[in-house]
Amino acid sequence: MNTIEFYNAQADTFQQQYLSQTAETVHGSWLYDFIPASGQVLDVGAGVGRDAKWLAELGLDVIAVEPAFGLRVHGQTLTNNHSVYWLDDQLPSLDKTYQLQTKFDLILLSAVWMHIPASQRERSFRKLSNLLKPSGRLVLSLRHGESPDARVMHPVSVDEISNYAQQQGLSVKAVISDDDKLKRPDVFWETVVLELPDDGSGAFPTVRNILMNDSKSSTYKLALIRVLLRIADGYPGSVLRREKECVILPLGLVSLLWARQYKPLLDLHVQQTSHRKKGLGFIKEQGWLKLQSRASADFSIGHLFVSDDAKALDRMLKDIGATIKNMPAKFITLPNTDKQVFEVEVFRKTFNGDSLFTDLETLSKYGEFSVPTKIWNLMSLYACWIEPVAINEWINVMMSYENNKAQFNERQLFSALTWINPERTTTIARRKVEFIKLSGRSVHCVWSYSKLRDHYHIDHCLPFARWPNNDLWNLLPTSNKSNLEKSDKLASSQRLHDAKENILHWWSDAWVGNTNQEKRFYTEATASLPGLNHNSANLDDVFDALKLQHIRIKEMQQLRVW
Repeated sequence: MNTIEFYNAQADTFQQQYLSQTAETVHGSWLYDFIPASGQVLDVGAGVGRDAKWLAELGLDVIAVEPAFGLRVHGQTLTNNHSVYWLDDQLPSLDKTYQLQTKFDLILLSAVWMHIPASQRERSFRKLSNLLKPSGRLVLSLRHGESPDARVMHPVSVDEISNYAQQQGLSVKAVISDDDKLKRPDVFWETVVLELPDDGSGAFPTVRNILMNDSKSSTYKLALIRVLLRIADGYPGSVLRREKECVILPLGLVSLLWARQYKPLLDLHVQQTSHRKKGLGFIKEQGWLKLQSRASADFSIGHLFVSDDAKALDRMLKDIGATIKNMPAKFITLPNTDKQVFEVEVFRKTFNGDSLFTDLETLSKYGEFSVPTKIWNLMSLYACWIEPVAINEWINVMMSYENNKAQFNERQLFSALTWINPERTTTIARRKVEFIKLSGRSVHCVWSYSKLRDHYHIDHCLPFARWPNNDLWNLLPTSNKSNLEKSDKLASSQRLHDAKENILHWWSDAWVGNTNQEKRFYTEATASLPGLNHNSANLDDVFDALKLQHIRIKEMQQLRVW
């Protein structure tokens, strides 16, 4: 029987043992000096949820990782009414945790490290280090003493942790010795507190160089950076895989969103290169030009193209992918070197069908786009602050061309670069409300559960003004009163928790059962919400992913809470 199986078999016994001591008693030696006042916590090896519950009660958002099913069930019950999200995950890979694409102010490993074999420790430590925010802290409690039962426990030492910390650029802030709280005479503990220095990645200077200093004879470089920012911020579920030093994205998604942002500009005939008579490389007869009647919003996740439009979209994605590979990706290099920042692999894909649905499976067939992990992490955390810089620089470049100066002003160009037109955001949900009411069924406000009559609003659950997302899962029917009270604020964690059944009922009534809309609903959710599998088709899973994105948005943008 391995260690996890042993914890499963003895889950009730361990629950009694762990809950016999309070979290404050166990962690009192370090918590007052190093616990964050607010933010996100990762509790690895969360057991029956004692520490996770305590951390949540301190006002922190907690991701609790526990691979032993029996312990996890107890933990989920204990923390049911708290801001705790549970994951079945484990070291050294932490695959599901990485899929969340978030960073933590505090990572706690309480009585975990001794279970990790020496052969897995370096990788485990690197994985944990990469999940820290700048100034984030990693706290490990080290158990010294023989295993009293069938659990495997390996020797541990502060020196080992210090060596790993030096390799990963973490500093040791404290080492605290403590007696065993269960009064076992042959057991004692050491707690090591480590910290990741602020902004030590070098990613900020690299991105700033591309945006501000790198030579630009066209808008291609800015367009590419802006697309990557939109994906990092708005499509965390689109990552195909993570390698040692990079994150892999579907080239088809990069190309699709490239088309989405260029479409309004090119419809206005805004010049995009310093060579007025030189056309853009991706504007081709059999691709882009056959889709002239399409709106920019059509070039989004979860849309169906059929017949000639499907063939044209296929051709356009190939043309854009080739342009990205041969132009901006090739010429965006590290400062003072010829080394490319981004790598692009184009797949030879033959399109033979009569329809093309823009889901991640399809978009991944066009190739792969590699982003250095440090730059991806920077974009994921700070896209909402970097993107305005990219847009402003794009406008400056366009206004440097004489032809544009004569025809446009900065306000017009800014409007054309708006990711989603706010006036058209809620139409599909409003039509669905009317359809349901005409069929004789009632529609209720998801926040108050009051019955909606002639006057109602469609609310973006995650505020559109701060995170422009118009996916079906984000559109919720509300009363005028609730929507006006919420405004651009973020619903509190408790309010979101209380509204779960109402939101699930709306999703089911509005989108499930209609083949095309249901497919679009799950496709959009998979791409834009963290933690979902690419074939997820479960409303409870989508709601759990919504809670995670709620935590990310709250943390990254510091929104007011309703």
